[in-house]
Amino acid sequence: QVQLVESGGGLVQAGGSLRLSCAASGRTLRSFAMGWFRQAPGKEREFVATISRGGYTTYYSDPVKGRFSMSRDNTKNTVYLQMNSLKPEDTAVYYCAADQRSDYTSIPIYSKDYDYWGQGTQVTVSS
Repeated sequence: QVQLVESGGGLVQAGGSLRLSCAASGRTLRSFAMGWFRQAPGKEREFVATISRGGYTTYYSDPVKGRFSMSRDNTKNTVYLQMNSLKPEDTAVYYCAADQRSDYTSIPIYSKDYDYWGQGTQVTVSS
């Protein structure tokens, strides 16, 4: 089992930045590919970003590509999502997730691929 706790959400004006963190406990994150997803009110949860176990490969959804950057620090058992040039449409609850079945280079993009989820952190971008 692994427990995931997100932090860093909040209210920011359009064009601003936030950095989300996802801290893990219970197991080392070295064993997991990690992902960020988000869910806006009235919408389905959607993929945002993923990073491979080794941290060498990342992949982003089209709406955030070029603005968001995902990284991991396995020594701190934490992954991050740096969000720049935020837009009102980025408003959502952001969730981190861990995939224990991936190999060293996999970058899973579907929620069904993930085994563990955090509780989420709210990001609100005002116009």
